[in-house]
Amino acid sequence: MSSEPTVERSGAPAGRLPADVTSFIGRRAELAALAGLLASARLVTVTGPGGVGKSRLALRGAAAAARAGLFPDGAWPAEIGAVRDPLLLGHAVLNALGLTDATARPPLEVLVEQLADRRLLLVLDGCEHLVGPCAELVDALLRAAPGVRVLATSRQALGATGEHLLPVAPLALEPAAGGGAADAVALFVDRAAAVLPGFELTEANRAEVALLCRRLDGIPLAVELAAGRLRALSVAQLNLRLDDRFRLLTGGARTAPERHRTLRTTIGWSHELCSMQERLLWARLSVFAGAFDLEAVEYVCAGGGIEAEELLELVAELVGKSVLLREEGPHGVRFRMLDTLREYGGYWLRAGGEQHRLLRRHRDWYLGVATWGEVEWFGPRQAETAERTRLAHPNLRAALEFSLGEPGEEQLALVLAGTLWFYWVGSGHLGEGRHWLDRALALAPEPTEARAKALWVTGYMAILQGDLARARPALEECRRQALTTSDDRALAYAVHRQGCAALIGDAPERAAELFEEALWHYNALGELNSNVLMAMFELGMAYLFLGDGDSGEVWIDRVRELAEEHGEQWAYAYALYALAYARWSAGEVRRARAYARECVRLNHLFRDLLGIVLAMDVLALLETEGPDGDLVEARVLQGAAHRIWQAVGKPFFGSRSFNGPHLECEQRARDGLTDQEFHEAFRLGGLLDLDAAVSRALGRGGRPGPGGLPGPRPVRPSPVPAG
Repeated sequence: MSSEPTVERSGAPAGRLPADVTSFIGRRAELAALAGLLASARLVTVTGPGGVGKSRLALRGAAAAARAGLFPDGAWPAEIGAVRDPLLLGHAVLNALGLTDATARPPLEVLVEQLADRRLLLVLDGCEHLVGPCAELVDALLRAAPGVRVLATSRQALGATGEHLLPVAPLALEPAAGGGAADAVALFVDRAAAVLPGFELTEANRAEVALLCRRLDGIPLAVELAAGRLRALSVAQLNLRLDDRFRLLTGGARTAPERHRTLRTTIGWSHELCSMQERLLWARLSVFAGAFDLEAVEYVCAGGGIEAEELLELVAELVGKSVLLREEGPHGVRFRMLDTLREYGGYWLRAGGEQHRLLRRHRDWYLGVATWGEVEWFGPRQAETAERTRLAHPNLRAALEFSLGEPGEEQLALVLAGTLWFYWVGSGHLGEGRHWLDRALALAPEPTEARAKALWVTGYMAILQGDLARARPALEECRRQALTTSDDRALAYAVHRQGCAALIGDAPERAAELFEEALWHYNALGELNSNVLMAMFELGMAYLFLGDGDSGEVWIDRVRELAEEHGEQWAYAYALYALAYARWSAGEVRRARAYARECVRLNHLFRDLLGIVLAMDVLALLETEGPDGDLVEARVLQGAAHRIWQAVGKPFFGSRSFNGPHLECEQRARDGLTDQEFHEAFRLGGLLDLDAAVSRALGRGGRPGPGGLPGPRPVRPSPVPAG
């Protein structure tokens, strides 16, 4: 039953490098230098002042290196500018790499482990405010992962060992040998044509354009801001007004580097040329971290001089003036402000005394995003909700940071961190979720409803990480508080999660009692959501572990029925895992494989590693069944599952019951393979990244084999064979 092990790594992905939204002008020499450095150096830092084009150059160079095949595992950008808490740096990089950290370990440890055998380029963009932490992360990563290289952008060097610097100067002001326009002039003409269709470089305006670019020192951001004014002013008028602004605004800044003064003056001049409302909106938009949509702008920024119905036009004006960047994706149009412009807007927001009010409105909007996401999580839009929350993640971090740092806002920090349970759990961010909850719980010890929810969410996440030492005290405190304050809902959730602790603690009989009690409470409250369905699934598993398959499948079928009725897929996927376990126990290999594969496929939609890895271990065991079994393939899947467990937490939560299929598979493989085959197949499985492992589990490249299932329908979960 053995065969030659084969492992297919995923192709050469480009990572998640963003597509260019405007043309890339010039920088041929810099791109050539960067290509040479990336081919030989493991850490390259692109340095230069704000607005000089570091990020565009780095991303362009990274894309070229990826296309050239230098990095088989792709080039991956991580935006560091929006990360304010150094403790979240590792989480942010993991998220950017598409790696899920659900463990209780330090994220850097997980990152090092996950990238140990990868050959990829990590682009850390905007490191200047976290130079020390970034240097520590890079140093640890490069020491432990020989196939990883790092390309950073920063206004100053990181100071890490082995760092190679690529200083970026402004664009050339003189034409290159062979003629053509200077790079700075070419950039101005390109951006001018975008706001003034038909604009081109002519003999009549060539001298004025060249003069303008020289006065702007060829700084790309300054050139783009100036080009954005052409709808109202001619190039000659731009020169005259800019000359006036330089004389006025540089007088008190003689100690600053000349180019810094030029950029600051150009931004200030562009700011002055904006209307009063545009300036006000510019300042207010500085509270956003990362990208944001128009709906968020309308809520956060309206009022006090700006009517909601005026915001669409004002946003369009700021896009036209290059103050905002417009990004169009599968989830609609979003906007982003460069860090340099955000800093300038933040200055005026503070000067106008509006910062606190705007930060609170920003927090309130993203609390609404979280609250609505929790509601929509139980329904047919779960995958869309997960993606919408992922897009809002940088702003959710900013909202949490504000609530935790502002006296009197601690309760809302508890509410926000607790409400996001569906994202922390369902999309694999347990480590970061616990970070925020631990901080909030430490700041708000009062026995409030918000604290009760934060406690059971903390207990739940700790259980999933196999951390019973933290889970049990949190859940017991929640239960005591619920009884004292007559909080029936918190009591139901506390009892439910205590049942989970008993289940992974190998006390299925006690677990069943607690799940039954929790479901009684849920029924009395009229509570029905994904948590309630999970309680039914967990009760079914408790019965299966007790050997009562009939009772177990009654509850699992109830989960399927309710999930299909409401279009819910996350808890439904866990029910499929339970059915796979039950059908394997009954000797029905074909049905068990179909259920387990569909569980893997659905959980992959949410990036829920726990659901994936539980089903993958069952699929490994199923490979050992029957005369056509493949022990080598079983062992490859076990190796892939082991790698995933490293990003989840303690394998099988430390539970003997959940570990049963794994141990059975391991023993069968050991009995039927040579030692070399046994260990080599496991090692090769460990080389598979998540997507490749899922593809393998779904049937040698992702095609469902016998007993496989069709893809998902738009609303209802995919059909599965009747039990």
